Amino acid sequence: MSSPVTIHAVTPSAAEATGVASYRFPQVDEAEAFPALTAAQIARFRDAGRVRKVELGEILFEPGLTNAPFWVLLSGSLDIVMSDGIGGERTAVTYHAGAFTGEMTTISNRAGMARGRISEAGEFIELNRQQLHDLLARDAELNEILMRAFILRRILMLSSGYGNVILMGSRHSQATLRLREFLTRNAHPHTYIDLDTDKGSQAMLDRFSVNVDEVPVVICNGKTVMRNPSTQELARCLGFNPSIEPTEVLDVVIVGAGPAGLAAAVYAASEGLDALVIETKAPGGQAGTSSKIENYLGFPMGVSGQELTARATAQAQKFGAKMMVATSVARLNCDQRPYKVHLDDGRAIPAKTIVIASGAQYNKPHIGNLANFEGLGVYYGATFLESQLCGHDEVIVIGGGNSAGQAAVFLSETVGKVHMLVRTNRLSETMSRYLIQRIEKNPQIDLRYGTEIVALEGDTHLESVTWRDKSGATESRPIRHVFIMAGASPRTDWLRGCLALDDKGFILTGRDLDPMPKEFGWMLDRRPQMLETSLPGVFAVGDVRANSVKRVASAVGEGAIAVSLVHRTLAEL
Repeated sequence: MSSPVTIHAVTPSAAEATGVASYRFPQVDEAEAFPALTAAQIARFRDAGRVRKVELGEILFEPGLTNAPFWVLLSGSLDIVMSDGIGGERTAVTYHAGAFTGEMTTISNRAGMARGRISEAGEFIELNRQQLHDLLARDAELNEILMRAFILRRILMLSSGYGNVILMGSRHSQATLRLREFLTRNAHPHTYIDLDTDKGSQAMLDRFSVNVDEVPVVICNGKTVMRNPSTQELARCLGFNPSIEPTEVLDVVIVGAGPAGLAAAVYAASEGLDALVIETKAPGGQAGTSSKIENYLGFPMGVSGQELTARATAQAQKFGAKMMVATSVARLNCDQRPYKVHLDDGRAIPAKTIVIASGAQYNKPHIGNLANFEGLGVYYGATFLESQLCGHDEVIVIGGGNSAGQAAVFLSETVGKVHMLVRTNRLSETMSRYLIQRIEKNPQIDLRYGTEIVALEGDTHLESVTWRDKSGATESRPIRHVFIMAGASPRTDWLRGCLALDDKGFILTGRDLDPMPKEFGWMLDRRPQMLETSLPGVFAVGDVRANSVKRVASAVGEGAIAVSLVHRTLAEL
């Protein structure tokens, strides 16, 4: 069979002329991204869906459409058309007989990014989203073919400049970094225009009557111009989040999409539970900002936090888990069952059980003007995006744990020098030995014990840092980039009064609740299960749990175990 697709070259636009790359993308085998289905495989799609005739010029789906049908081409051809972000469009790929449509939005329930226009009349097989999910659940071969293709097509979109978002911003803008991180960590294809270096950007700003003080500007779906939007507004424009009926009682709501929350989502959805994941920013948690995790089982060459969590997210969505991002939980109504999870937008979601996987956040040094430099020289993650901002400058990494160690080693590959400041007199007892060896033997890393930052200086961006060592001596350096990865505090303010917490705010579970605190009544005959909190049917996993093991593998294990306990609880209702 001849090639089932024609891939069209990307025509450079004003947005792409900057040559700005955000990440290193793996090479994609186009034969795997756009495979030709065999006659036997096509027959199985035919049995699951319906055959219909399509006419020249007919539009099968539009950008912004959720639950778009899935199509297999028997004859004819289909152009996949993307907005260029400035009022025009371009054809990304043309499908021919033997090809199938779709990419990650096909299974994620997010809004699509492209228009499907018939370029040659013919016959197509049509499957709706439920029919496709049912087929993939029972057909392992087709499941593997489609999932591989969908993931690789998304990688191609990310690396080739295709997408439905243009972000125009400045490296001197906190809001710009916030939106770039949000889009990148959610693996959403977009084009970034650096207004500090792009000479043609003013014409684009004038086109939409945008003032410089309204930067960053997002052009969403090629038509909606958003001036310094919040992440919630951007997520809404891009159709990230599914609609949830307020009368629908879910089997389990999972709060947090780090490794523990994603594991819970994968196992819950794959075992037939109606599961919803709620995440404040983007999937991954602290692990998602790690440049490389080398001690996670099954990845001898290491895996980036973003790659690991992207795979887990795709896996959860494949099984039917729903996911909300850029959404925070404001409080938990724990007075009656089913429980209600109240969101920051006023909605309340009823749930039979809850898995809390909200993780922990890095502790911030007590420096008065620290917030002024967040995103402007002070960062809480060390990915390729942040490393680009540093160039060959000297940088500081604060912390003595695994995250700080991974960041120091990663940054040392590109920056001029890494000053690693550890407040205590040794690296953390929990740091992996291989990291300690790399840090101590790396000439690019200046390891300083008993040292902490006492002052930050700068105007519109961090310009200099003053630190104090264990002797009390201070030293100022013209350093413009500081990465903070020290300590951790749990995100549990929304739970106070509902659950028993330890003196640091971490959630008590299982045996740690023996004896049960007097202010929390336990009405059941049995004792709390292993990961169960002081509230029956509410579980805590990962870093948010008191006395947890701070490892990605243990978080994943706890997420999986929690689902088995959820099944036990549901059987009691």
